[in-house]
Amino acid sequence: MEWYLDVLKKYAEFSGRARRKEYWMFMLFNFIVAFVIGFVEGIIGSGGIVGGLYSLAVLLPGIAVSVRRLHDTDRSGWWLLIGLVPIVGALVLLFFMVQEGKETENDFGSNPKLVTA
Repeated sequence: MEWYLDVLKKYAEFSGRARRKEYWMFMLFNFIVAFVIGFVEGIIGSGGIVGGLYSLAVLLPGIAVSVRRLHDTDRSGWWLLIGLVPIVGALVLLFFMVQEGKETENDFGSNPKLVTA
């Protein structure tokens, strides 16, 4: 839960780097929350209003953590746009997101594994 809240606190921070753990834990909790909201809305029959609002609320933090994750692999955040290419784009992004980050300092900052908070 800590990783999820940290990403939400840095909701519009596109600079810096994000570890794999930070990215994937945010995605996991985001999926769980969206699933629970969808399940409850399905039972209540509210038409998806809460789910839509939740999706809007986490859109910018999700983009920001994705850009920071790409920075960790020494890629520009503009690579996120490759996801617009059907199927192949999603596979390329998945490959980028599971890669180990660059162990040394890169153009986007120092290694987040070595930085102590």
